[in-house]
Amino acid sequence: MSMDQGDNAGRKKPGPAEIRQIVKLHHDYRNGVLGGRRASFAFHDLTGGVFAGADLSDADFTGASLYGANLGGCNLDRALLFGADLRGANLIGASLVRADLRGAMLQGANLTNANLFDADLRDGLIAERDARGNIVAKTFETRIPAEMQGARMRGANLSSAKMSGAMANHTDFTDAIMVGCNLVRANLTNANLTNANLTDADLSGATLKGAALTNAVLTGAKTVMADLSGADVAGMIGDKPAGKPLDQLGMPPVEALRLHALWVTSGGRDGRLVDFSEYDLRQIGSLYKAQLTGLMATKAVFFGLNMEGAALQGARLTGADLRNCRLVGADLRGANLKDAKLAYADLRDADLRPLVIAPDRQFPCHLDGAMLRHADLRGAKLEGAVLRNADMQDANLGGTDLAGADLTDAIGVPERK
Repeated sequence: MSMDQGDNAGRKKPGPAEIRQIVKLHHDYRNGVLGGRRASFAFHDLTGGVFAGADLSDADFTGASLYGANLGGCNLDRALLFGADLRGANLIGASLVRADLRGAMLQGANLTNANLFDADLRDGLIAERDARGNIVAKTFETRIPAEMQGARMRGANLSSAKMSGAMANHTDFTDAIMVGCNLVRANLTNANLTNANLTDADLSGATLKGAALTNAVLTGAKTVMADLSGADVAGMIGDKPAGKPLDQLGMPPVEALRLHALWVTSGGRDGRLVDFSEYDLRQIGSLYKAQLTGLMATKAVFFGLNMEGAALQGARLTGADLRNCRLVGADLRGANLKDAKLAYADLRDADLRPLVIAPDRQFPCHLDGAMLRHADLRGAKLEGAVLRNADMQDANLGGTDLAGADLTDAIGVPERK
């Protein structure tokens, strides 16, 4: 289908003043103000309309033309967008929790960082006009899926979304959270699912020909009869070990961690320095407040582990996968995190400053080339950290002290005033 504007003949086209009044009355309705009224834009021509930031939760846009409309930052929770034309629309950061998008056209729409939790993107009935010009539904045999070819859903939350049969070829789902998403028989040909979290998603019968699944997470996902021919699955994490299995350590993981902690607390006299490099550590379950000073874990997989309050001073974590890890209050002074994957990691109040050995000797925390997209860095101590070429797009930096940090060629860092 082309991106040309559709046929809006017979649709009501309200003027800007009328739209503002409808939105105001809807706001009053949402706030329980006397005289308020739920917004109904069903089958209206709203092409190019500007609604940015408006609260339109529970509004009715059934069959409406919102081609190229600006809905950035809108609250569209539970809104009826059944069969709506949203091609080329701006929905950046919009909230569409439990929205009804069945049969909607989303080709080329921008839903970057939008929240589509439990949204319904399944097929819907096609509407048509009868001889009198009235819009009526066709028979059940003419149901069409939601179409989102070429849409941008980078960083979008699609957890528990219903997308069975959706047409999403060439759609960009980079960094998307798709936990428990229903993608049965969905067409994801050549889609970009790089770093997408598809934990417990149902991809049964889905077409993923030529899709990019680089570093995607499919733990617990159903892929029965899914077609992954030609897909790029480099670094993809599933239920099987994504690195060396822990049974190759030569001892139980708990014992290895005990020996490491003893080695640290005794200054190397007792215990043993265990090398966890390239191991998949997910089965450990938790490293809460673990004594991991000087840990050797280059390219190890920690994905999703609870590492809150862990002592990781001077740890060697080059290229490690720490995505979705809880690292709240962790001590990472002087740690080597070059090229580490830290997308969606919770690093609130973590200490990433240099490790001071002596007044004239210190080791900075290295995050060169690290992927910190969508990481939560609120209150983290990053003074003096090395962040050359780090990717910090969409990271939450509220209250983060970057004084003295090396941000050469870092991406996504706000300009300093």
